[in-house]
Amino acid sequence: MQTKIAVIGDRGSVLGFKAIGFDVFEAETDSSIEDLVADLAKREYGIVFVTEELIAANPDVVERYKDDMLPAIIPIPGRNGSLGIGMAGIHRNVERAVGADIFNN
Repeated sequence: MQTKIAVIGDRGSVLGFKAIGFDVFEAETDSSIEDLVADLAKREYGIVFVTEELIAANPDVVERYKDDMLPAIIPIPGRNGSLGIGMAGIHRNVERAVGADIFNN
């Protein structure tokens, strides 16, 4: 079984992902993606990449799926660069797993 992968974000940030075979869904920064992500979950998408701008505008969506096996919602930088949301999530998860912030110098 092949994992279905989706990318959600503004046109300039996500269009290139179509060339490598990902399913692309355009959404502007001020859009609600709650219904779209729920639909993708029902359609058994395993991975959903979402631009950090949309994650910042829709934090409840990430919270809703954070403990579910599928879909894994992965923040990616948008065309304007990173907001640090993805790296902050990695830090939180590592700290939770290890019990200390090993990234702090």
